[in-house]
Amino acid sequence: MKRVLIITYYWPPSGGAGVQRWLKFVKYLRNYNWEPVVFTIENGEFPVVDVELNKEIPDGTEVLKVPAWEPYNIYKLFSGKKKNIGINSGFLTEEKGNSTVEGISKWVRGNFFIPDARKFWIKPSIKFLNHYLENNPVDVIISSGPPHSAHLIALNLKNKLNIPWISDFRDPWTNIDYYKDLKLSNRSNQKHKKLENEVLVSSDIVLTIGKQLSNELSTLGAKKVEIIENGFDPSDFVDNKNYELDEQFTIAHIGSFTPSRNHIVLWKALSQLVKKHEEFKSKLEIKLIGKVDHSVLQSIKDFGLDSFLNKIDYLSHSEVIKHQKTSHLLLLMVNNTPNAKGIVTGKIFEYMASKRPILAIGPKDGDLSAILSQTNSGLVCDYEEVENLASTIWRIYKDDIKFESNVSLYSRIELTGKLSKLLDKMI
Repeated sequence: MKRVLIITYYWPPSGGAGVQRWLKFVKYLRNYNWEPVVFTIENGEFPVVDVELNKEIPDGTEVLKVPAWEPYNIYKLFSGKKKNIGINSGFLTEEKGNSTVEGISKWVRGNFFIPDARKFWIKPSIKFLNHYLENNPVDVIISSGPPHSAHLIALNLKNKLNIPWISDFRDPWTNIDYYKDLKLSNRSNQKHKKLENEVLVSSDIVLTIGKQLSNELSTLGAKKVEIIENGFDPSDFVDNKNYELDEQFTIAHIGSFTPSRNHIVLWKALSQLVKKHEEFKSKLEIKLIGKVDHSVLQSIKDFGLDSFLNKIDYLSHSEVIKHQKTSHLLLLMVNNTPNAKGIVTGKIFEYMASKRPILAIGPKDGDLSAILSQTNSGLVCDYEEVENLASTIWRIYKDDIKFESNVSLYSRIELTGKLSKLLDKMI
């Protein structure tokens, strides 16, 4: 078998969206005559943990780990957070904290930890992998970011060993929605951009998840960009139980509900429907599963919707899928940021595989909208369309819109086949 080294920070027992893409590729690569070797962190700081995901790792997979110091315990001490509480991504904070402390923390994060707070993983990883690869050669190296420290590990290996390299951008680097919140000095901003350009120019292939991000990466200097979307794993949906829909009309959001996803248009629309239709008011349940920023909870309260809220903390991946199948409507909130058209949350594909209607709030001309239209899985309403959003939710409530959800193109098995063709061409 040909061998591929995959450098990824997020790996079981890490839970959340970041782990799914490469866990699933690793699961199916042997089907295509590629043996994956995974390199990851030994003592990672993960927002959430899901030990059940360890069962997804194929037997005999070689998983290499190197520890590294991370500054999060200092941050927790500084901000008054408990040591055992994970640090959320996207500046999500579940409880309102001291804004001055948070501001200083963001400035330190942006200006002292470049490209990210995992930078101290880079040197020990390079040392370990240089020695490992001398005795255990591989045909291709893949690095997946964020964190983009993973790309800097691979960049060093590429320069020293000249092994073909794919850098996988699950999210942007300098164009990510929270980049402006890092309070960067001009010098720090230039350093980020220089490192980003080095990675893009040096990669044999830059891999990403959608058209908009592909175009952005090409503009920033990538020589060759390929797209392999995220997807769903058919084995996660083989449960043939006939799950009954929730008794209430449940509108479910699953995953991190960050401040940039807190679109007031939704709470306005739901507030209107509750006031206008007694029937809807008696049946509504807002189901939020996962980490929720305190600003979202405040907005729900401000619009008098807190009595309809069912907030559920992080669940295992298998439990989440059950909730997707039993909810009446699945909600996607696209960050209202300059890169909104290119945001394609990994959750969309599992939503589609659950065969429940999807309602997204975001740009109608973005990549997400195109996928929903292509698969007839749901609808998109814009950030300001209160009346249209209220009307759409009412029509779905009355079962007045039919969806088919044709998602076979986005099977993780098929997508791994696309990846293997890329890998085959590189050797």
